[in-house]
Amino acid sequence: MLDEDSPLPESAACVEDLVRRLRGHVSQLGVLASAGEPALRRAQQLGSDSVPEGYMPSRVYLVRLAEATQELVATVRSHGVGPAQPTRRRRWWQPRINVLRGAVFVVAFACLILAASVPRT
Repeated sequence: MLDEDSPLPESAACVEDLVRRLRGHVSQLGVLASAGEPALRRAQQLGSDSVPEGYMPSRVYLVRLAEATQELVATVRSHGVGPAQPTRRRRWWQPRINVLRGAVFVVAFACLILAASVPRT
């Protein structure tokens, strides 16, 4: 978004979506940064402001918020803080489709044999 060749968002809805996403990134990075960090305070301050009306003011605000978010990312990386390793969930064995088909066939065949062995009344 900050690349010189990147086009600015055309609609207000696109701007709102990008601002919402950047605010989410700031809140996630805020957990990793120290509370007194100037980059965190700047990004949080910009994120708490409302999006200005008008084409150019809203795009300027979006670029400033993106720059503050990038600064916060750089700060978090410079302190060697990274996301915690996710806990690994145990993955259950999932049978292949042919195993399931074979099991259904065996059960159906056993039911057929059982039904054929029952005397008629």
